Amino acid sequence: MSLHDFDTVIDRRQVPTSKWDRYPADVLPMWVADMDFAVAEPIVDALRARLDHAVFGYGGPVPRALRELIAADMQDLHGWTISPADVVFLSGVVPGFNQALKTVTRPGDRLVVETPVYPPILAAAGHWDLTRVDVPVRPVADGSGVDLGRLTVALEGAAAFLLCNPHNPTGRMRTRTELEAIAGACLASDTVIVSDEIHCDIVYGGRQHVPIAALSPEIARRTITLMAASKTYNIAGLKTAYAIIPDAELRQRFVAAHLGLSEGANVLGLVATEAALRYGRPWKAALLAYLEANRDHLMARLAAEIPEIRISAPEATYLAWLDCSALDLGDAQKFFLDKARVGFNPGADFGGTPDHVRLNFGCPRALLDDGIDRMVKALSQR
Repeated sequence: MSLHDFDTVIDRRQVPTSKWDRYPADVLPMWVADMDFAVAEPIVDALRARLDHAVFGYGGPVPRALRELIAADMQDLHGWTISPADVVFLSGVVPGFNQALKTVTRPGDRLVVETPVYPPILAAAGHWDLTRVDVPVRPVADGSGVDLGRLTVALEGAAAFLLCNPHNPTGRMRTRTELEAIAGACLASDTVIVSDEIHCDIVYGGRQHVPIAALSPEIARRTITLMAASKTYNIAGLKTAYAIIPDAELRQRFVAAHLGLSEGANVLGLVATEAALRYGRPWKAALLAYLEANRDHLMARLAAEIPEIRISAPEATYLAWLDCSALDLGDAQKFFLDKARVGFNPGADFGGTPDHVRLNFGCPRALLDDGIDRMVKALSQR
């Protein structure tokens, strides 16, 4: 395979894998958010070099060079100036936002989330005995925009807002204007922002992701931002992420809140992350072009062959939120699993309705076409 080969179909059932092992062999999995692509060769090379030193004890302090790489990335890609000392390494973004909630809330506090949203975000309030306040995003037909009026009301008196930007599952990117309004409402209500920005590098159409903490030093002091190379470079199994917390006091509280449950990152994950950030940009550019073409292909085929499915073109992520309500399938995920043998995420898992599904188009074009073909055939045979 070439360095930028995204068309080759790799048999992932050769090794244990969540995505491909959940369903029987005749089901095409298009659900969990990892991609069916080989990672960039510089990452593989860096891991091989580390394996040559065949001792895998506890890691030491994270190299300053990696912290500096992250700070340089924030400046270069997002126009956000941070210090290398602002970065705290974690085993994942999900542990990160749970640790953040432990840091800034107490039992009984209100936590605001937007729905539909990534299921672990929905579950987080229950882990810390918080009262979850759901604010629905605007419908797909309206571009899944932020309902600023309802969100502003919900934030009054809330301890924390768990933001997901870019938004999973709709693929929507918050505009700077939206983020400024959200940040202003959070400042007015004394609400801390915990921002899951794990998909921030997977953006299309020349857009630039804006971290909410980058809006102003005042917002940065009240924000815990969570990022990782895992989604962009397809290394989620290496369990490495990081929080960016510019406020020293908040950062100290966050570190103390791990309570022995989430301490540090995987030693190989750190190697892979450094290689990705240092050498991976050419691969990432090719990936984004391929994913954007996949997105456009998906949109065109659905519009031509299943026009009843409503979908707003994702501006980011490799995830599409399909509104199947006009098809009158009832439970859309179950229908496509049983009749088409395609595995999607069910809409209800995101706080949505059963007539929605989430589709992952981070796969070779042949697999994407196979999935669409199966959908079309199953619907034609109803």
